[in-house]
Amino acid sequence: MSAMMKLVLASNNKGKLFELQALFAPLGIELISQSELGIPEAAEPYKTFVENALTKARNAAQHSGLPALADDAGLCVDAFNGLPGVDTAYYATQFGYPKGDDHNVTALLEQMQHLPEAPQRRAALVSTLVAVRAPFDPEPLIAVGRAVGQITRARRGQNGFGFDPVMFLPELGMTFAEMSEAQKNANSHRGKAAQQMLALMRDRWLHNAA
Repeated sequence: MSAMMKLVLASNNKGKLFELQALFAPLGIELISQSELGIPEAAEPYKTFVENALTKARNAAQHSGLPALADDAGLCVDAFNGLPGVDTAYYATQFGYPKGDDHNVTALLEQMQHLPEAPQRRAALVSTLVAVRAPFDPEPLIAVGRAVGQITRARRGQNGFGFDPVMFLPELGMTFAEMSEAQKNANSHRGKAAQQMLALMRDRWLHNAA
């Protein structure tokens, strides 16, 4: 497989596409959103990130005829026994809010307002990336990244998306929304998963890459 490659990203999330495009560009990989190709979203009936990501990647590869990359990510809160997990995107709807990033943050802050400081407010953002060369690739590439931190009591910072304004990393002393793009890519769950995936692609797919 050539070092110059087009991959379909099995997501319509513009934030994910922007971040992953920047992370994969150094390897000569162009990510194309499935929405640009008119590919319908896949159902995500499973309770694990890896199963949902694999389903999304296979769906995008099936419709496009191209290799595909999917990201299934979510917030796992210790005090909630790892939830909302795979249902993170719909978290706010459980509490009467419309679906959406800002509503998710509002709902989370409300549900955690009674909890004291760390470690009770500990949480992890998890990203699972799955890549397939074809719909029935028997050896999908799987990479998992985790960013562990604490949920703040109020929003901090203006950058990023999702739970970035309330995900505080103690070792850096800031939330993801307070970080620069480069800082976030180096420390985020998605950034860590992407670095693993790039290494896997170099090893398994791009044997002749520089």
